[in-house]
Amino acid sequence: MKSEVKMMLLRPWFWEGFSSFLVSWFNKGRFSVSVIQAPSKMRLETVILCSQVQEIVEEEGEEPSLLDLPELALECVLERLSPAELCSMAGVCNSLRDRCRSHLKHKWGRVICEAAYKKWQCHIASGKRPSLLDQRNPKVFFGSLISMWPFSWYKPKCESVNKPTTCLTVDSIMAFYLSLESGKFWFPAQVYNRENGHVGFMLSCYDAQLSYDSKTDTFQARYPPFPRRSIEESIHWDRLRAPPVGTPANVLHTSDCLNDLKPGDHIEIQWRKSREFPYGWWYAVVGHQELCDGNENRCLCRYNEKVVLEFSQYTPGSRWRQTIVNRKGHREVGNEAGGFYGGIRKLSEEEEISKWKRLWPKQIID
Repeated sequence: MKSEVKMMLLRPWFWEGFSSFLVSWFNKGRFSVSVIQAPSKMRLETVILCSQVQEIVEEEGEEPSLLDLPELALECVLERLSPAELCSMAGVCNSLRDRCRSHLKHKWGRVICEAAYKKWQCHIASGKRPSLLDQRNPKVFFGSLISMWPFSWYKPKCESVNKPTTCLTVDSIMAFYLSLESGKFWFPAQVYNRENGHVGFMLSCYDAQLSYDSKTDTFQARYPPFPRRSIEESIHWDRLRAPPVGTPANVLHTSDCLNDLKPGDHIEIQWRKSREFPYGWWYAVVGHQELCDGNENRCLCRYNEKVVLEFSQYTPGSRWRQTIVNRKGHREVGNEAGGFYGGIRKLSEEEEISKWKRLWPKQIID
């Protein structure tokens, strides 16, 4: 039965009928929709499922609530709500607040870091509190809230009728997500292959301030103003990440992995064109020493005081193809001609490594 219901929920026609069913349910105050009262255009399968839910509610003899829906149905409903509607729904009760928060966290968790939330808190503390109604399209937002009124008027059976529902305060985590969705709040994150995959930034990741455009589901980025501010638009989700470490872009990262590096290890290394620029993180693989033939049984590169880093996106012989760093006492090295190499972090998560491989250029760069 559960599999049949799941297949039904995945069909587009189901939601056309079931949505009107829900509205009728919450408007009536009791679950009085029957087969006779069901909309004439509702499919028989939808009517049968609605009637089954009705029977459950009538047997319990209690006022209906959104939480009376089957688990799968409730999840499908939440997945189809806009962020503004999720925030409105979060004010109904603690259970729905947690569910709505979980949906938004799933969307934003991959690009939001602690620094972004701290910036939000400072923004709130400064008195520049954005209104939850401060959307790019106020009419759409008000329309979303109005469409949600049957849900917000009902208290689920898990709470007392006299107990007030959870309010969506301006400094709550839900308000934070809503501000991100509105595009009014610029948050810190990192962008892969900046400036639309410009050849000079291939397989790199740079800090930026980002703003979300809900209409296009893309982002706008502002990069640090050295020597001039650079702006990039239409950045998709797959080119963003939350900073994996808390090291600011103008600070040398402390390398704590140098003694463990061996040929074949995947790493990211800080690099900047000059000391006036912020660092970006560049992908590389640990290579073999010049006199090593690469045979695992004879390789002693991991014991050498120097570590060879290979940037295989560049052609052999290119000045950008390879660099060498010291294991002990490593500091920033380089010059104005070839740029400056900073701290190193070893990649141990397969997900991080796979991400870089997916961004690999179609052609080797000269």
